[in-house]
Amino acid sequence: MELPPKSLSPESELLATFATKNSSGIILAALGQHGEKQGRRQAPGSSQPFLSIMLIEGHIEVHVNPGDGTSLRRALLHAPTGTFGDGQEHSISLIRSGRIITVQLDETTPVEMKLGPAAEGRTINVSNLYIGGVPAGEGTPMLKMRSSFHGCIRNLIWNMELLDFTSATGYEQVDLDTCLLSERPKLVLHEEDGELPPEPQPLPSPVRKACSNYIIQGLCAVDRAPEYVPNAHQFGLTEGSHFVLPFNQLAVRRRLSVQLRIRTFASSGLIYYMAHQNQVDYAALQLHEGRLHFMFDLGKGRTKVSHPALLSDGQWHTVRSQETCDCSFQVSFRLSLVKTEYFKKKGFMMVDNQESAMVTTVGDATTLDVEGRLYLGGLPSEYRARNIGNVTHSIPACIGEVTVNGKQLGKDNAESAFAVSRCYAAAQKGTFFEGSGYAALVKEGYKVQSDLNITLEFRTSSENGVLLGISSTKVDAIGLELVNGKLLFHVNNGAGRITATYEPKAPNTLCNGKWHTLKANKSKHRVVLIIDGNAVRAESPHTQSTSADTNNPIYVGGYPADVKQNCLSSQTSFRGCLRKLTLIKGPQVQFYDFSRAFDLQGVFPHSCPGTES
Repeated sequence: MELPPKSLSPESELLATFATKNSSGIILAALGQHGEKQGRRQAPGSSQPFLSIMLIEGHIEVHVNPGDGTSLRRALLHAPTGTFGDGQEHSISLIRSGRIITVQLDETTPVEMKLGPAAEGRTINVSNLYIGGVPAGEGTPMLKMRSSFHGCIRNLIWNMELLDFTSATGYEQVDLDTCLLSERPKLVLHEEDGELPPEPQPLPSPVRKACSNYIIQGLCAVDRAPEYVPNAHQFGLTEGSHFVLPFNQLAVRRRLSVQLRIRTFASSGLIYYMAHQNQVDYAALQLHEGRLHFMFDLGKGRTKVSHPALLSDGQWHTVRSQETCDCSFQVSFRLSLVKTEYFKKKGFMMVDNQESAMVTTVGDATTLDVEGRLYLGGLPSEYRARNIGNVTHSIPACIGEVTVNGKQLGKDNAESAFAVSRCYAAAQKGTFFEGSGYAALVKEGYKVQSDLNITLEFRTSSENGVLLGISSTKVDAIGLELVNGKLLFHVNNGAGRITATYEPKAPNTLCNGKWHTLKANKSKHRVVLIIDGNAVRAESPHTQSTSADTNNPIYVGGYPADVKQNCLSSQTSFRGCLRKLTLIKGPQVQFYDFSRAFDLQGVFPHSCPGTES
């Protein structure tokens, strides 16, 4: 099959799943713009760019030529079970970051390739993108093998865009309505009344249909590829998420003007901070209980200006702060215009052209003496801001361009950057799980015991995925998971597993890309699972066994390969969004913030791509 070409830019990602019972075959071949016909010899050191992913004798090989005249790069990934041609679905991810290309199969250890220095900013241009094989007479001698792939390839995602196989520019011997795991047998009759050999068993194949907000595979929705905001970054992935941006501190002693754009659903967090080395002089902008608080100290005492407007609305705002020789500060937000100023011994803020009350500045100082470092979005974990109160954690927000005295601060020149990612153009409340990892909470271990209520909301486009698991070193455990479009709540008090199974009336309703509400209640030997108001129940016959004596962490969205989960039947990580995870034991109500997890893998807190649905 040939699809419209997709180039591999310096920052790009490729995901796919495959299943086969054969040992060899081309999964993907992306050939450069100067591809040569088969049979022509290619000189060593060729500058022809290409990328290939191949199954060779049960193992995966990835070959990359960046087209910079350097040698071919290869990655070899061995199957833990001996072969990837085992008839099971496997996921492969390829992530390029500059010269580094990281390849991972399922939960195996990632393998890295490093391109030559000339490839740092070079895009690997593709003119032909082939899936499952290459046509006769096409390709390059550098392809290690040319055998076609026999099996199922699906969910091919290139830079967050799901590639639609029905838009193929050409294909040969490809079934778009079924997935055969091995080569179709030849129909040969040995006798006149002989029987046909059995055909290989197909995997269920999605039927695609375009919709306004997502693509439907069967009845499961796959969100369209999200768009990103240029020059904007998401903060708050952990408490220490931040940028440290250098600026000329001499230029701001008598005049300071800071402008930035911000979008947040959060009620609190540190937006920016600057200070002298001894932290006597400083300026900070904080969000607390949804409202802005601007604080500054010129060395003679703290002045604080607050504004009553609520800004935690998920909309873009522009913030500007300004200081002159008379020391004025100003903060503003796009859509809601916000200003904070200190001018002639007075300080104030403006939000949507509404000014706060004037505040008289403390002391008689007239200069701001700070280091040339703007802490944006939060503070490094080792830095302690002493004079600005308790709101020092990273703001869960998207922050765009930042200027100081009219000069834009280049984030590429950051002195320090930690736990910062791209911003979705359309975002909603929640945490995004990309389907490759997990969030680990309560490092010391969580004790389920006899009674527990779990509530959360989720949205997904997958039929399968782990939602939550809490286990023990023995058999006691609880688990929540999606299995073939059904939602299962498992509990084991030590006398055997009991399961409440919710099966929607319409198939795959739970993977329709819309938000669903989950409530799971364990009351001694009884369990109740409520999905969108629909309840199912289960009860153990062992009425004397009432307590799940767990002592391991809470794993959400998946769990590490070396961790045992006694009440989960799958290791498939959840792909989608989760929010409002709450565990209730009697009077104790605990809400969990994923940005405070002690281990995060493939999880992006405080932002979900797409609009509410």
